[in-house]
Amino acid sequence: MPNRVYLDWNATTPLRAEARAAMLAAWELIGNPSSVHAEGREARRLVEEARATLAAAVGALPRNIVFTSAGTEANALALSPGLKGPSGGPVARLLVSAIEHASVLAGGRFPAARIDLIHVTRSGVIDLDHLRMLLAGGPPALVSIMAANNETGALQPVTEAARIVHEAGGLLHVDAIQALGKIAFNINEVGADLATFSAHKIGGPKGIGALVVAEGIAGLEPVLRGGGQELNRRAGTENVAGIAGFGAAIRASLQALPEDAERMATLRDRLENGIRGIASATIFADDVKRLPNTILFTAPGLKAETAVIGFDLEGVAVSSGSACSSGKVQPSHVLSAMGFDPAVAQGAVRLSLGWSTDPDEINRALEAWRKLGNTLLRG
Repeated sequence: MPNRVYLDWNATTPLRAEARAAMLAAWELIGNPSSVHAEGREARRLVEEARATLAAAVGALPRNIVFTSAGTEANALALSPGLKGPSGGPVARLLVSAIEHASVLAGGRFPAARIDLIHVTRSGVIDLDHLRMLLAGGPPALVSIMAANNETGALQPVTEAARIVHEAGGLLHVDAIQALGKIAFNINEVGADLATFSAHKIGGPKGIGALVVAEGIAGLEPVLRGGGQELNRRAGTENVAGIAGFGAAIRASLQALPEDAERMATLRDRLENGIRGIASATIFADDVKRLPNTILFTAPGLKAETAVIGFDLEGVAVSSGSACSSGKVQPSHVLSAMGFDPAVAQGAVRLSLGWSTDPDEINRALEAWRKLGNTLLRG
């Protein structure tokens, strides 16, 4: 939309030109990727090229990647009772951090009685001592911890968590949806047994995600059954165009990653300083490592719904946190888990930047906040 500033990149991103081109080319193909004729083999080639691209990007083997309809489905597939590694018995319970995305908090196919929440600190980082305590209190567990929080941007200590989990005989799932394309992420380096990704967070199309499984992990049970697609791990004809767009977006985002991350961090810091200079604002998780593009803030008396609407009327798109609540502005469960009062959680506004965000857009966002601050926070 012309003359608007888009600062909600953690919710979704614009489609990259490279992804659009790859999808247009894929839409010209006739074949089903499961067919053995030439048309089918051409469609299969696009799927396998994207699979190899994602595998190389995150340190996995192509055969261990399952394409899904979205990150939500990938998380549901990952949270499977009975998973087991090269050593140790199958996992019998699920531990998830209290700040996870709703698709992880839902627990996948684990019954509610076998799910426990891991506490987080006031800074929004998982409490590793509480994780140790929970692991010591029962049978082997699958632990799910996001690499970076979608609201605060706080990076989680997944490498340390992996060591703790493995010493207890468990497995670690990492929701890396917000990490890919913003920070380096390699499943072997962090010690993840499973990791999930989503295309539309990095400039790919909506409606395509992936689960990456480390070598040697067994017991993954499909959510969708039927045909033998994705090596019998996810039935249904593959979304060839979406997968091709995903692969192109991965290549483009990783090629530009170091420069984009540095530039976004500079703009984020400038935006934060401006927000603080206009009103007495609190920036959440600003004392820990964060994504280079994310700000979650509030100010005394601020109401998120009013602020989001106010920014929108000034031509600036922001959010109150996660975009997965059917358009509703609700108190942040992340801030509640961090120990903040509900009144504070109701006033949190998230601004998230992307590869095309420029200094002029930061200026316009600050001017909008200056107007809103004079109106919403008066008195």
